[in-house]
Amino acid sequence: MRSTETSAWRRYLPLIGVGLIVLYCLAPFYWMVVSAFRRPNDQFDNSIIPAPFSVENIKDVFDPNNGFGRALLNSLIVAGVTTILTLMVGLVAAYTLARLEFRFKNVMLGIIITTSMFPGISLVIPLLKLFVDIRWINTYQAMIVPSLSFALPLAIWTLTTFFRQMPRELEQAAMVDGCTPAQAFRKVILPLAAPGVFTTAIITFIAAWNEFLIAVSMINKKELQTANVAIQQFTGTTGRDQPFGSIMAAGVIVTVPLLIAVLIFQRRIVAGLTAGGVK
Repeated sequence: MRSTETSAWRRYLPLIGVGLIVLYCLAPFYWMVVSAFRRPNDQFDNSIIPAPFSVENIKDVFDPNNGFGRALLNSLIVAGVTTILTLMVGLVAAYTLARLEFRFKNVMLGIIITTSMFPGISLVIPLLKLFVDIRWINTYQAMIVPSLSFALPLAIWTLTTFFRQMPRELEQAAMVDGCTPAQAFRKVILPLAAPGVFTTAIITFIAAWNEFLIAVSMINKKELQTANVAIQQFTGTTGRDQPFGSIMAAGVIVTVPLLIAVLIFQRRIVAGLTAGGVK
């Protein structure tokens, strides 16, 4: 009897652990949602359910004076362009590193992944000086190019690992059927690599969407601010109070689309992350 109870406890213990981790991770987001739907006068209330329920904070977020709608569009432009450019460059570089044999290839891969480990704050001043000199301040490229440099190393590393576990016979069979190497890559390899490409795209988009440091440093025009910068600059009605409710509501608006995308495409993301684990 005791052995049965011990076995059942061991079986459910991992589930309990996973449940506690999920609760720990979701609790801040739940509190943000609850705070977003309180009335402005109740923003310091500690109840776990907003009562009464209010959408006044949501309306305040989209007040024309905040320019939050334009900020969302700017974030979409920056994240979208960064993702597209990362995939275009990353796919070619990763496929080259996976298929071609040349000296110091592993060293090059190590250098590529090492470049992603530099702290962003250490690059702000040099980038600011460079962008002032070439007149890129208050432009989209001042946000896209740094985001691209941060996203490319991880994208190349991930895609290289993915391409390496795909058999070379696929391209050889396609070329026997009359395809050029470029056609074999486009028509055979790329469709099969869809899980890895999709995973890379999602990770890159989320990273570019959440980027704050470069955007707040390089942009001082309200028309070009991204959503994260716009949230940071929300002001209260008197100029001295802090609009916690509006900030929480804006945080929910920025976060929910990413959560929905991850939940919808979670199978592809997991498939891409685990594709190179087992041959």
